[in-house]
Amino acid sequence: MVGNGLCKFRKNMMKIFTYTFLTLILVSCSNAQDISSNDDEKVYKEYNWRLVTSWPKNYPGLGMAPERIADLVEEMSNGQMKITVFGAEEQVPAFGVFDAVSNGSHQMGHSGGYFWKGKVPAAQFFTSVPFGLTADEINAWVNRGGGLELWREIYAPFNIYPIPAGNTGTQMFGWFNKEINSLEDIKGLKMRIPGIGGEVLKEAGGIPVTLPGGELFTALQTGVIDATEWVGPYNDLTFGFHQAAKYYYYPGWHEPGPMLELLINKDAWESLPKHLQVIIETASKAVNQDMLDEYLAKNNQALTELVNVHGVELRKLPDDVIEEFRKISNKILNDLSEEDETIAKVYSSYLKFKKDVSAYHKISEDAFIEARNK
Repeated sequence: MVGNGLCKFRKNMMKIFTYTFLTLILVSCSNAQDISSNDDEKVYKEYNWRLVTSWPKNYPGLGMAPERIADLVEEMSNGQMKITVFGAEEQVPAFGVFDAVSNGSHQMGHSGGYFWKGKVPAAQFFTSVPFGLTADEINAWVNRGGGLELWREIYAPFNIYPIPAGNTGTQMFGWFNKEINSLEDIKGLKMRIPGIGGEVLKEAGGIPVTLPGGELFTALQTGVIDATEWVGPYNDLTFGFHQAAKYYYYPGWHEPGPMLELLINKDAWESLPKHLQVIIETASKAVNQDMLDEYLAKNNQALTELVNVHGVELRKLPDDVIEEFRKISNKILNDLSEEDETIAKVYSSYLKFKKDVSAYHKISEDAFIEARNK
């Protein structure tokens, strides 16, 4: 009896085991099919995204960069992904781009990090800071020197994934309705100037004002502001600043190599199949370099027209004014790094890279330019 009972028990257990095993296989296959189905749907789905910018629609350089990204993405994806670009004020204010991408009302944005200094103070380092990195240098720091990882780390709490997406190269200091011969001429001066450059102007006695590009000409012409910086000759000519101010000052100590950013809502980004992520990254990298090439090719031609045709007076800032701006800037940056741990972390990386690359440039680019231009 015991033998028969044991045998029957074994047969029952084998049946249970076989049933369970077959059930697991069927469930596994079903799940695999579901996963495969989901992956296929994600891979072949068509995507229609909206991109908002801080620039006037189709504005040369700045405004065309996101248009070029959109065109490249559509072409490289064979039409699977289409991006509609909206200029400033078309759907959100010029300075509302960050929030629109962060809250997911729009999947993408194109702007400059120093506009968000009230929300993310360290973001300014990923556009430009006074007496900082040039265009080539900030590209190297961000892409190969650890900057990109820091950038994405500080934007992550806002549900934003940033990608480098343009650079104007070294800018001009700007347009003035009076000569700047000393620091006394800065005191009380109302000037449109964003970021830490604005803080430097304030410490020197000026009054920094933040305005979007589309409002600058009228503000300068009507006396709402006494001076404005914008970009450089290529863009400044298109806005007609020469009709509202006489003096054009350089160098652009406040923006030596301003990097622009493609902002992507992080949830939307993670919903994309890998090949579309790669396409967006590649298109942005191409436009990041293309924009710099565009400004380098166009600026001197525009400057020649401003001076020779429109009679603009090109002036260099006095050395003592530049030196005072440098001292103020260094103090502000050091104070900020002492007050904010995130800024301290980013500034440490930025400063080390700047010191290292500057040391090399003394015997490479700097030495060559000096020899060439003698």
